[in-house]
Amino acid sequence: MATNPSPPHLDLLGIGNAIVDVVAAVPEAFLHRHGMTKGAMALIDAPTAERLYRDMPAGQESSGGSAANTCAVASALGASVAFLGIVADDALGAAFRRDIAAAGVHFPTPPLAGGDATARCLIAVTDDGQRTMNTYLGASTAFAPGTVDEALVAAATVTYLEGYLFDPPVAQAAFRHAAAIARAKGRKVALSLSDSFCVHRHRGAFRELLAGGIDILFANEDEICALYELADTTAAAAQAGREIGLAVITRGGEGSLIVAGRELLRVPAMPTRVVDTTGAGDAFAAGFLAGYTAGERLAACGELGSLAAAEAISHFGARPQQDIRGIWLDRITKK
Repeated sequence: MATNPSPPHLDLLGIGNAIVDVVAAVPEAFLHRHGMTKGAMALIDAPTAERLYRDMPAGQESSGGSAANTCAVASALGASVAFLGIVADDALGAAFRRDIAAAGVHFPTPPLAGGDATARCLIAVTDDGQRTMNTYLGASTAFAPGTVDEALVAAATVTYLEGYLFDPPVAQAAFRHAAAIARAKGRKVALSLSDSFCVHRHRGAFRELLAGGIDILFANEDEICALYELADTTAAAAQAGREIGLAVITRGGEGSLIVAGRELLRVPAMPTRVVDTTGAGDAFAAGFLAGYTAGERLAACGELGSLAAAEAISHFGARPQQDIRGIWLDRITKK
């Protein structure tokens, strides 16, 4: 559907799960009590979500989801941004809408009437900064080709697709639809692989999508190796560069690799104190894409990604708490 017939130019349009993030500090015993695998993401049903939410300590609640977080950080960096995803017509859905609008992100998708409740991600953060996620996807899984705002896709320099949304077949169809619109208008399409478990489930479908409609790939080391079934990150990144053109591989404290055809750039991580790794990859993608859509060279895009990621992991929650745009402009001025 086209809710905005004549949208303004957009730097970035994100498409992904619309989720309310609940982030709380927990002891290791909390993970053991609920049978959680530390550092992993598990999909849960509605009753489990209610039970975990009741047992979690008080935490921080905000609009979230991987692509939505990327959109919020990109907006904080000065990019013009919109997001497409589905929330229910309930209290959490209203909270998501208010929060993402406050982050400067245009969110035109109407709420889902009836059906599942708004999605939520319960993020348990232990003392070492590791986050263990339990996600109830709820209404977000209803995203389908008809949910794609074609005018916004046509207006965006880059449409960014979230791999976490790839499970439902209707969402896969929506990804292909959005990619086709963007490519027909001469726009770019980016994909985040999101999680190695997503890759293992959908390797063939991801490879097919990458071959036919993706210009920029974001992945971490586990995800890129899972995609190409290789043990060596550099070899997997090189293959992505040959097949896609531009691949960006995050490596935690080792920084990132940017592969553009035969060119390989290594970008160091920014030093910071790790408090909560929630949203580090999302923030990195935001920084990279904010630089990319502003016409920055690839090395500078990687540096901006590293800066955004370092800020994200220095506190609880995935949204910036410092003026990262001001910090970036100050760095440029001093060079």
